[in-house]
Amino acid sequence: MRVDIDVLQPADSPRVGGCSDEFVRHLASSDASIPPVVVHRPSMRVVDGVHRVRAAALRGWSSVDVEYVDGTVEDAFVLSVELNQATLSTADREAAARRVLRSHPQWSDRSIAAVTGLAAKSVGVLRRAVGGQSPSRVGRDGKVRPVNSAAGRRLAGQLIQDRPGASLRDVARAAGVSPGTVRDVRRRLSQGLDPVPERMRAAERADAVAPQVRTEVRAPGVTLPILRRDPSLRFTEHGRLVLRWLEAHAVSSGEWAVVVNGVPSHCRELVADMARSCAEAWTEMADALERENRAAV
Repeated sequence: MRVDIDVLQPADSPRVGGCSDEFVRHLASSDASIPPVVVHRPSMRVVDGVHRVRAAALRGWSSVDVEYVDGTVEDAFVLSVELNQATLSTADREAAARRVLRSHPQWSDRSIAAVTGLAAKSVGVLRRAVGGQSPSRVGRDGKVRPVNSAAGRRLAGQLIQDRPGASLRDVARAAGVSPGTVRDVRRRLSQGLDPVPERMRAAERADAVAPQVRTEVRAPGVTLPILRRDPSLRFTEHGRLVLRWLEAHAVSSGEWAVVVNGVPSHCRELVADMARSCAEAWTEMADALERENRAAV
């Protein structure tokens, strides 16, 4: 389908550095055909092909061929990462993995690794930093598995005691665990052990200590004056650096809406990339500060 370029919205690109102007110029000046652009139908945002759109505009085209995809904005971003994976840098992939961990915390490390091109262990490290946790995970095979199978193990242990003649598969199906887990539970029970290993019980105890949920976020105009008066910030090198960062980047929820329409069209994508990159960095800092605060309690 042919669509006017002016109708298309800027891409939610997984590239931290945004578009390559050099590649756009190269594509525009070449004789190569421009394949259809992938567009998220509900938002008309480019999912894959922002370089092609800009190259088409440089060629003087007013429209391009598009292929529509539906679904949520989050799913569209995942598709964008998948389609551009081969050309993403490590920094791009890590930033994309952080977003996917927040939007799809139920996905397994291997599933997110397959999307982003990172190693599953690297995704696991990012998950612990980002906090993209879920009581269950959806694997690449589409099956849902609990992160901590302690409850399933206890149920399997009870079923084994109540129905000693039941097969491994019957118990596994009833308890929602694998036959291998049932076999291990049966072995532990025969040795007089708890059906749940100590490491799983420790993970349960850690999960039970839930972090305090913030119900209100103060506006920068309220918080900044308080922080400026704090001598522990004003009279230390790191404190002054944090204050400079906050003063330079403090934007309330209503302020940004006033300037959006005033940003020149050719700069919007770069400004959006910069804003998103800053937001990612601030979110990581906020998570780290909250973890330090919980650890000190």
